[in-house]
Formats: sequence, C-alpha cells, structure tokens
Amino acid sequence: MLNQEVAKLLNDQINKEFYSAYLYMDMANYYADQSLSGFENWFFVQMQEERDHAMLFRQYLLNNSETVQLAAISAPDKKYDNFREPLVLALEHEEFVTASINNIYEAAYKNKDFRTMQFLDWFIKEQGEEEKNADDNIKKYDLFAGDPKGLYMLDNELKARIYAAPSLVL
Repeated sequence: MLNQEVAKLLNDQINKEFYSAYLYMDMANYYADQSLSGFENWFFVQMQEERDHAMLFRQYLLNNSETVQLAAISAPDKKYDNFREPLVLALEHEEFVTASINNIYEAAYKNKDFRTMQFLDWFIKEQGEEEKNADDNIKKYDLFAGDPKGLYMLDNELKARIYAAPSLVL
C-alpha cells in the first residue's frame, strides 16, 4: 500500500496530465483555425502523450491497490495573440509539470517509497525531453518564422511528428 500523501499527489497528477491534454488540444485547435496543420499536428500528438501519461498514473495507483479519484478538469482559458504565444505557454506548462513530478518524487523519497521513485524515474526523463522539445520549438520559430517560407517549412516539419505510445512497463 502506498503512503497516503504520495497516493494523493499521484491522484492529483492524473488531473494535471488530463489538463495538459486539454491545454494541448486547445493549442492544436488554435493552430487548426490558423491553417497551420503542422503546428496543429504537433500539439495533437502532444495531447495524446499527456492523456496517456494520465492513464499511466491511473494504472500505477490501481496496481498498488489505491482508489483513483478523478477531479474536474478546468477548461483552458488562454486566447493567443500570435503564433509564438502557445509555444512559450507550452514550455511554461511543461516546467510546471516537471515541478509537480519532482514534488511527488520528493514525497516518495521522504517516505522511502522506492517503488514509486522508480516509477517516476521514467517521467523525470520524459519531462526533460518535453522541456527540450518545447524549447526547441520556440528557438526554431524565432529563427525561421519571421519569413513566410520559413514558417511554411517549419509547419511542414511539425506535420511529420507521429504519435508513439509510451513504453513504460508498470
């Protein structure tokens, strides 16, 4: 049985991951409305990843005989003024998620919950990748999007991203 502080934080993380999926779907919708199908695709794939992260946390709780407690998911309320803004918000959000996962890890460490720490190791690595990808998107946008041809080429690059289900073994 998990420590109850850790179990609560893991349950809370499910909500944060589903909110992340909502946020990225909102960003995908914004780019779809702007006819930037590559940016739309990139955030749609990101939405799928976040949804699956929530499901991994759910399964981990169930595998440890914990009750999953779902909470309401807030609707994203950000309106974007330009194509760059969602990219910056995505990086800020990934940094928030990283801090949340680090907080769970700290609680697991404090409670000598080594199994949960091992489970979270995958997410810690994943968050490093998530932050780098988000930062790379901003850098590429800043380098190339000032030119319509550059924006077109970046949009095409982002269109090539495909979804790959996480390979974490619970």
